[in-house]
Amino acid sequence: MLYPLTFEPIFQERVWGGRRLETLFNKPLPPAQLIGESWEISDRPDAVSVIANGPLAGRDLRWLMENHAEKLLGEISEHDERFPWLAKLLDANEDLSVQVHPPANIAPSLGGEPKTEAWHITQAEPSARLIAGLKSGTTSENFEARLGQPDFPSCLHEISAHEGNSIFIPSGRLHALGAGTVVFEIQQNSDTTFRVFDWNRNGMDGKPRELHVDEALQSIDFNDIEPRALPPTWDSATDHSFQTIADEKAVFRIDHVRLDSAGSVPLPGQGMRMLALTRGQIILDGTQETLTLARGQFALVPASVEAPVVQGDGAQFLLTQAA
Repeated sequence: MLYPLTFEPIFQERVWGGRRLETLFNKPLPPAQLIGESWEISDRPDAVSVIANGPLAGRDLRWLMENHAEKLLGEISEHDERFPWLAKLLDANEDLSVQVHPPANIAPSLGGEPKTEAWHITQAEPSARLIAGLKSGTTSENFEARLGQPDFPSCLHEISAHEGNSIFIPSGRLHALGAGTVVFEIQQNSDTTFRVFDWNRNGMDGKPRELHVDEALQSIDFNDIEPRALPPTWDSATDHSFQTIADEKAVFRIDHVRLDSAGSVPLPGQGMRMLALTRGQIILDGTQETLTLARGQFALVPASVEAPVVQGDGAQFLLTQAA
């Protein structure tokens, strides 16, 4: 029988990374490396999460998918024999490249996979900003004409980054994390990224990183003008409040949940659920396994776990489930 699972993080060195995942979340980062990403729940060919708790400790998520997919996923059907989501923490010590992920209708023709994601900002320096979408007046023609020119950033829609805000990044939306931000990222299980601009810097090897201008131009939604971030607002439900960040059919639904009761309450949602703690601490009881989770920790509740409950008055977490 499956039970609530935690996993060993997979750390990814990035030219734009830093060390804040260690100081904020007590992650055991490898020394002397700029860690930009911690892959917390992953089923990628080159990065498979290993179970950290309970009788299955040491097994990995790929093994679960190959041997217990029905118990794990429940009614989720669109997964191509892979776990459908990828959960990360990102530490942007410098600006990320301006990039886009391809929509589902064109991703195969471009040799990639579709990728829709959402960010929740857990720390932001006073001057930090995000890039999401295009400035008003930007067209495909003037965007392409400005590529590589000093005035190219004038095409980009900047949003001030504030702790507690969230933003949905559907495939096709041009975007970049700005320096001084730390975010939770929940995304489709994809690693296809097309870069159009990388701030004229070199990569980890000392050479300019590859750009993918042709693929990006085919992927960008040029009607995506000046989207907004979501400040924290709460809708009330029994024993908890929530804010829906994303609700994308056949991809996921992501809610930011705040527990409003001191006692144990049913875990919101249904089926397989993924939790990412953004504030406070919770106790998650899944009958065979009880977990204590703090800020920056993640857990996966298989669909076969019956009636899981949580406790942690005032605690907040991202809850991902099937849409």
